[in-house]
Amino acid sequence: MDQLASADPADWLVAPGWQPLVDAFFGSQQGQSLLGFLRQRLDAGACVFPPQPLRALELTPPEGLRVVILGQDPYHGRGQAEGLAFSVAPGVALPPSLRNIFKELQRDLGAPFPPFPSPGGSLVRWARHGVLLLNTCLTVEEGQPASHSGRGWERLTDAVIAHASQQARAAVFMLWGAHAQGKRVLIDETRHLVLAANHPSPLSALRPPLPFIGCGHFSRSREWREQHAPPEEAA
Repeated sequence: MDQLASADPADWLVAPGWQPLVDAFFGSQQGQSLLGFLRQRLDAGACVFPPQPLRALELTPPEGLRVVILGQDPYHGRGQAEGLAFSVAPGVALPPSLRNIFKELQRDLGAPFPPFPSPGGSLVRWARHGVLLLNTCLTVEEGQPASHSGRGWERLTDAVIAHASQQARAAVFMLWGAHAQGKRVLIDETRHLVLAANHPSPLSALRPPLPFIGCGHFSRSREWREQHAPPEEAA
């Protein structure tokens, strides 16, 4: 199943550390409104991605979080979105933005391209090692980018970002593009490192004022974590 089959949050797994925050949201008026919208669209036969909207919160518990990478909304092509920002399901061709992320990773750290043992762009391994790959809107309809923006997901993801900022450990927040940079006010920059650059899309990756290609975020993150993270987590 590569699309959303249910609008019941009980069917969406999350790590225990995120559960109270998720429950509070879906118990609110805005959360209930969002669920009603999703049910309406599914009943109308809309094809909604991804199949697990909260997968980022399942794979990266708050107590294990080391890095936050913010995206905008899921890929809107069939079979692409797997519930993690910028990540695509195994076997799916690399989207241009993800290809640019790998290019910058290679340029910055000398990592192989792509930096995985198998061809493909699934970032599940990152998520399981403390990288919260969070879109600010968590569902989308096939072929209609930003089709679920403004329906309520942003209230939940803002709460997730704020919770991540309030956690005890120091983390790195990578804000790529104007939309992600709009969330900067939610982050305590006295405790965390915030890195901003243009979106990795080919439309903006090389443009001023903050070109993504050449931003050096991966090496800066590594250096900062070596200085601020507990020794067993700095790698």
